[in-house]
Amino acid sequence: MQPQPAFLLHKRPYRETSALVELLTLEHGRVRAVAQGIQRPGSRARARLQPFAPLYLTWQGEGELKRLRLMESRGATALLAGEGLLCGLYANELLARLLPVELPVDEVFAYYAATLEALPRPDARALALRRLELALLEALGAEPRFCGPSGQALDPQQRYVFEAASRAFVPGRPGIDGRTLRLLAADGWGAPGLAGPAKAVTRAALAALLGSRPLRSREMMRQLAERRRARQA
Repeated sequence: MQPQPAFLLHKRPYRETSALVELLTLEHGRVRAVAQGIQRPGSRARARLQPFAPLYLTWQGEGELKRLRLMESRGATALLAGEGLLCGLYANELLARLLPVELPVDEVFAYYAATLEALPRPDARALALRRLELALLEALGAEPRFCGPSGQALDPQQRYVFEAASRAFVPGRPGIDGRTLRLLAADGWGAPGLAGPAKAVTRAALAALLGSRPLRSREMMRQLAERRRARQA
């Protein structure tokens, strides 16, 4: 196979010297593989196979679990710290949890790469994450429909809540007003004042897919926010 652009989403030890890895690849989507010998002291591949590092990879195997062969760097690792690092961990955990194995998701790959470029800049993080979340929802056929359950237009003066079954919006409170939802539908995700509603919409749509098991990265972000509030107090 031709070397595939890829990123590492998750890695855990496997047997004595190997690791089980979850990868996001350009043409094959999420790939599960064994990285043999990567835990050995002095392994050069171990230094390359790190989160947020752009890679070229090849693998072998016909089953769901592949065996990594070639591992080469294809650029600099995104330098993330603090909140930016936690956002990166959130993106990795979200994709590892929700993407089916070997579902081609080239747009998700592109938005993920763009997200890593944006995360070092606090003013760019929120929009980059929303774009990635939307790309993921679209790949899964679960993107929000900015209308009522039967396709009816939203009333700008009414308040609505997301309904997972129809992927649409039904009247409810506290909810989001119809005018704001119409702006989001018109690709207003980066418009001033809409960051909160945009986050609420994607989180509601993702919650239906994630189920009851919480994301560890969200809990870490909540703890960071609590520590900041405590210091300010």
